[in-house]
This record gives sequence, structure tokens and C-alpha cells, in this order.
Amino acid sequence: MRILHTSDWHLGRSFHRVSLLAAQREFLDHLVATVREREVDAVLVAGDVYDRAVPPLAAVELFDDALHRLADLGVPTVMISGNHDSPRRLGVGAGLIERAGIHLRTDPAGCGTPVVLADRHGDVAFYGLPYLEPRLVREELGARDAGHPAVLGAAMDRVRADLAARPPGTRSVVLAHAFVTGGAVSDSERDITVGGVASVPAEVFDGVDYVALGHLHGCQTLTERVRYSGSPLAYSFSEATQRKSMWLVELNAEGAIGAAERVDCPVPRPLARLRGRLDDLLADPDLARHESAWVEVTLTDPARPYEPMARLAERFPQVLTLVFDPERPPEDPLASYAQRLRGRTDREIAEDFVAHVRGGRGPDAGESVLLGDALETVRVEGEDDPR
Repeated sequence: MRILHTSDWHLGRSFHRVSLLAAQREFLDHLVATVREREVDAVLVAGDVYDRAVPPLAAVELFDDALHRLADLGVPTVMISGNHDSPRRLGVGAGLIERAGIHLRTDPAGCGTPVVLADRHGDVAFYGLPYLEPRLVREELGARDAGHPAVLGAAMDRVRADLAARPPGTRSVVLAHAFVTGGAVSDSERDITVGGVASVPAEVFDGVDYVALGHLHGCQTLTERVRYSGSPLAYSFSEATQRKSMWLVELNAEGAIGAAERVDCPVPRPLARLRGRLDDLLADPDLARHESAWVEVTLTDPARPYEPMARLAERFPQVLTLVFDPERPPEDPLASYAQRLRGRTDREIAEDFVAHVRGGRGPDAGESVLLGDALETVRVEGEDDPR
């Protein structure tokens, strides 16, 4: 059976206030084309279909269109809710949609009830484990405590119990939305830490043939049978070096992974993270390749330059974020703040602060006059205050 594994669509999300709706539509066009051209037998979506619990109408319409197109191809689709989704909203109409071959799994109580598909080698049972919020599902699943390892372990106990009751040779696939130990994180994933423990060991999924994971946005292989597809688009600059793709996995007659291929996703615009002094970034010829990219700039000038964003935009029209990390002269790490201030006047402290934020350049003569006037005004007002 040929399976297309994807996740973390985050429909409705923007990138630093830039709408990604057109890029998400292009990705879904690509997904549908891949299903048709590569003769995919089942599509898996491992959670975070939407970016928030109440998605914008345009995102809902995009999702609806994708479901219609997949249903028209006659290719079964199994999807679960993630930690960004509202399970109840995403699951509305699941029973009716299932008649079209779209199987939504959003209810934790259904962890042990699979979608059973068949190929020429027999049945494949697909178990959907939506994102399991430990505090909400512990009692329902009979978990020993309210932690991610416990609730996922309880859900997998149900999966293994159901699988054991099926005919010998039944192959199995689990979809799960979780942080599995060993996975590499990025800045755009929402923290799911509960009680100081966010991750679960890959061994919790022992006993099944393939695990299609969602939540982490980088495509990665934890074991031959346990994989993240990653998000189809970059949702933070921390993903600038990630190759965005889907997994095309072939499950053979024995349940082994016959082949696993990464299918690249369309890139709406490359990302670049630049660091240095403003004048150097504007003059460096090697940076010409980033002039059409979405750009994050970290400026290291000792003093904040004049209108840096406007000047950067002249060369990098798609600059989206600007961070300041000025170069600092080495300081004595043993000198406490109180020690540095001891014996200094208010004016000296103020002038030192100006020099600190400017990387060593103190106030000029005119600025020193303004500082002196301000301090004197504060002193006089303090003396006149009857309190």
C-alpha cells in the first residue's frame, strides 16, 4: 500500500503578518497532483489542519475544497486533530464525510477503532490518535497519571488490543500528534509541556508497522517506522534551512517499509537570516541571492543606525523582521551593578547608560546639556513635592 504522509498544514496562518493563503492553496494543489500522479492509496494528515481553534472563513473554504478534490479522486484520507485544532469543530459532520472516504478522527475514545482499508495483500488498519491533552483524557483512557507518556501509552494499549483481535497478517498504521523524544524542534511549534514533560519515547508505539507523526515542523526519521513529515511550509525563520516535504511510504505485504521517499513541497519564497552591521549588509555582493527572499536581519552595530528598516528594504524589499544585538566591549563579569554605581553621580550614571546602549559612545556636548537639564528639573520637582 502506498501512503502519502503529511501534517501541520496550519491553514489560516500568516508569516510575520504576510498571508500564506495562496501558498497553502498551492501546496494543496501539489498534494492532490501527487496523489493522482503517484497512484497513492491513502492520504494521512497527522494533525494541525488549522492554525487555531476558530479558523478564518478563507481557511475553512480551502480545507473544504481540498476534501472535495481528494474525494473526487476516490483515494481514502485519514486525518486527526492536532493541538492547534478544535477537535469538536474539526469533527463536525465526520460521520457524513466518511461516506466520501474522508475519515476524521478527533475523539480520543475512538483510538482503538481503526479505519480499515485493503489492498491486494489484505487489510491495513489505520488508528487515529488525535492530540491527547493529558488533563482532559486521563480518566477516559484510564491512564496512570496526567502526563503525555501515560495517556499515549494508554491509547496505544487500546490499539494493540484491537490489533491482536484481528486476523493474522493485518498490517497497522498509527497517526499521532505528539512530541516524540529525539525530535528536533523549531520556533513555530506551540509548547505542549505538561508537568515538565512534553516528550514521549518512540517505544510507546511498539507493535505497529508505521507511525505517521505530526506536531514538529521539520521532516525527520526517528526510526525506520516512526517519522515526522513536518509542515509543508516554513512558519518561522528557525525553519529557514529545512527542506519541506511529505513522506511517500510503501508498506509491503509483510508490513515492512518497502520504500520511503521525500516528495518536496512548493516553496513560495526562500527564507534568509542575515546578521552584521547595516552598512556591511547593504554593500555585501554575496547577499544578492537573498534580495527576493523573506529576510530576518540581526543588526550588530554598536549604536542603532538611523531608519534601519527603511534602508534595508531598499535592498531587501521582503525584509520582515529586525533584531538588534549590538557588539559590546568586554566587561568585567565579576563587577556587580551596585559596585559599578558606587560613588557615581546621577549624571555620570545617565551618561554611562547612554554609552552602554550605544556600544561605548557616550553623549555629545548637546546631549550632555539636555541630560543635565532633565536631572535638574527632576531634582527641583522633588524638592517642591510636599510629600
